[in-house]
Amino acid sequence: MRDGAAIAGLGMTELGRVYGRSPRRLAADAVRAAVADAGLGLGDLDGLLVSHGMGGSPGIELADVLGLRELRLLTQMNSFGATAGAMISYAAMSVLSGAATTVACVFADAPLKPKQSAGSAYHRDAAEWYGFGGMTAALGFRSVNAFYALAAQRHMAHYGTTGEQLGAIAVSTRAWATRNPLAQMREPITLEDHRNSRWVAEPLHLLDCCLVSNGAIAVVVTSADRAADLARPPVHLWGWGQGHPGHRKERGSAFGLATGAATSGPVAMKMAGITVDDVTQAQLYDCYTYTVLVSLEDYGFCAKGEGGAFAASGALGPGGTLPTNTGGGQLSGYYMWGMTPVSEAVIQARGDGGDRQAANDVILVSGNGGILDHHATLVLSPHRKGA
Repeated sequence: MRDGAAIAGLGMTELGRVYGRSPRRLAADAVRAAVADAGLGLGDLDGLLVSHGMGGSPGIELADVLGLRELRLLTQMNSFGATAGAMISYAAMSVLSGAATTVACVFADAPLKPKQSAGSAYHRDAAEWYGFGGMTAALGFRSVNAFYALAAQRHMAHYGTTGEQLGAIAVSTRAWATRNPLAQMREPITLEDHRNSRWVAEPLHLLDCCLVSNGAIAVVVTSADRAADLARPPVHLWGWGQGHPGHRKERGSAFGLATGAATSGPVAMKMAGITVDDVTQAQLYDCYTYTVLVSLEDYGFCAKGEGGAFAASGALGPGGTLPTNTGGGQLSGYYMWGMTPVSEAVIQARGDGGDRQAANDVILVSGNGGILDHHATLVLSPHRKGA
């Protein structure tokens, strides 16, 4: 473990309303770009980790498309939005143990279709609802939006969190996106814009909800020693952790009040040898404004119940004390599951953020998956651990 692991390459396709390429093709393009970014060739890869979502047997099929042979590590993983963090941690452990030397981790998706709304991208057919799940569907819980609205409502009822505090997160995230040429949404917004945006599932407005994007992002993980001699500055992996709380959506559980960040955060920070006070910026999974708020609390950036006030203080935006989601996140930047915060963390750690560049000594990255079912945390830095 003393030699450390690092992200040596980052590959990103076009993101947003990108048509004409399947998820597999997008994934292949992202892996090729990540390998080239590191100054390597495809033949240098001996590991490939593929995120769920491409259908069939995506690991085998993607390896075949890329012409990869004699791999020492190949698997498909799915912790939903926590998958990127989990993949990178498994890649790092494989490199550190000697099970593999150079591992590509990739996510790809293409839910958007021409002439169809973004809202229809993840539509589930009514025939899928059966058994006990059909009862919740009959009550109106037919989408992820509804379940996250329930979680946000619980937090609001318990702690007094307000819609305006959620809006502050949307506004600060958009402020960062205006500085990111890759962001899908670059027009500034106000609290009034947030308040006037249509309801999706109360208390969540449209501007509380993430984008839908087509595209792919990949990273290459190798040893810190090797990464130091490659084409781009290494992004060192100081620590990682996972948390899977198992909260049932029922009275008496902590659903909506706490997440797996409360477990994965301390594990990752202990491994990294830091405390929350050492973190200079955060890239937090923001499928909804609410997930940013509750993650801030569970990581310990503020006390439980004070996430709303912390966000409303201006701490998260440009000039704030904790620059958060500096590329616009999933709310305003692009939605690539957990690869959204990972990609911005790599950009920031390399000092490539342009006029959105923030202090980058210690970057905390989160991934949230399912309906608060999974969480992954990474601690990244441009500096070698202990240096």
